[in-house]
Amino acid sequence: MNNDSSSRIASGLRTWVAKAAPGSQLPSTRSLVAEYQASPVTVQKALQALTREGAIESRPGVGTFVRAVRSARPSDYGWQTAALRSPQAPLRPASAAMRNAPNDVIAFHSGYPDRELLPERLVRAALTRAARGEAALSRPPAAGLPELQSWFAHELAGATPAGITPPTPSHVVVLPGSQSGLSSIFRALVGYGQPLLVESPTYWGAILAAAQAGVRVIPVPSGAGGPDPEELARAFDETGARMFYAQPNYANPTGAQWDGPRGEQVLDVVRKHGAFLLEDDWAHDFGITTTARPVAASDDSGHVVYLRSLTKSVSPAIRVAAIIARGPARERILADRAAESMYVSGLLQAAALDVVTQPAWQTHLRSLRHQLQSRRDLLLTSLLQYAPQAHIENVPRGGLNLWARLPDGTDVEQLARNCESAGVVIAAGTEWFPAEPAGPFIRLNYAGPNPGAFPEGARIIGRELSRSPG
Repeated sequence: MNNDSSSRIASGLRTWVAKAAPGSQLPSTRSLVAEYQASPVTVQKALQALTREGAIESRPGVGTFVRAVRSARPSDYGWQTAALRSPQAPLRPASAAMRNAPNDVIAFHSGYPDRELLPERLVRAALTRAARGEAALSRPPAAGLPELQSWFAHELAGATPAGITPPTPSHVVVLPGSQSGLSSIFRALVGYGQPLLVESPTYWGAILAAAQAGVRVIPVPSGAGGPDPEELARAFDETGARMFYAQPNYANPTGAQWDGPRGEQVLDVVRKHGAFLLEDDWAHDFGITTTARPVAASDDSGHVVYLRSLTKSVSPAIRVAAIIARGPARERILADRAAESMYVSGLLQAAALDVVTQPAWQTHLRSLRHQLQSRRDLLLTSLLQYAPQAHIENVPRGGLNLWARLPDGTDVEQLARNCESAGVVIAAGTEWFPAEPAGPFIRLNYAGPNPGAFPEGARIIGRELSRSPG
């Protein structure tokens, strides 16, 4: 009988809903009980039936309403074409290094170390302490927490030789990651339409930041030992550029590290041309058989703008980096940062400072050195055995990546697609070149997950290379 009653009530309500405007409120349950001479339970059953049909919707604490029926229609964004016009810089696709890959593939593409290479316990404890402290509720200074500024300055000062004035905390600007620092430096110190010299190949994110800033990128060839100082001098003379972007330690993607004389030679060229060297020390903490030697430690006249990141070595969730710059250049960068983001989260700054000042941080770095070496050597051995066509010119002494030259004529984009179909994700080397690629290359990250699968991954790469028409 209750089912018959609820069906009768539902039928009556359907008729009511059909005549009502979308959004109209239904009579209250009490009113429906009185109208249909039924129990509240029976009325609720009828309302639930209409809800399942999509005819009505309930809003807790407000009432029941006739559901608005939204007809699907195509969106017209054509007006934005006229409003936006052509972009000032070509729109580049997202880097392969930023892709998330399924757990069931062998991933060589990422630009980040695997979770097991991070100081997880230190990070979790630091975030807990930071959340309980003053940093969780207060606004930090625009240039960064003074204690964190001091840490960055002290670290670089520790590498500064006698006779060179070490940096001070006042030279430091804390950033929400080094990528934002690149953008600020290009806007503040290079300027729209002006030339910027960069190593080739180089970090894809720097190429992207330069493009978005409207900076003209001029490639300077760079090998396992860094750029040729004479080629660099010629590029400065020909272009009138006032900045050279480089990664002297464990460069992404090549893994190259400059020796001491090369750093001095490059610095001499920069000084002679009254220019800046933007030193990106992203892999400072990833030394394997050597230790990072910042070129900035040899300069106290403001020619080197030093960019130091903690994001990859501490945690991708703690995006904290710093610029160390002297003179008016520092003030211009700080002004750009203030316009861009005002300040960096004090919570993240406090957590980063907590991690790097713990005694266990140095213990972690020593362990990390051994882990990276075993992973690098395993991937090298696997490639030599299963994919000898992938030539590794430079065995990196630090960093996260191997840079492999493939046989001439290899279609690296097609190779990447074929490998992915077979369960291996690699990064085609084309995106690391600011101009035309100097050849077919791939970048392989040996800091990714599941190193036990490296031999199988190398076997698949070798098999797909053997099938390549190149």
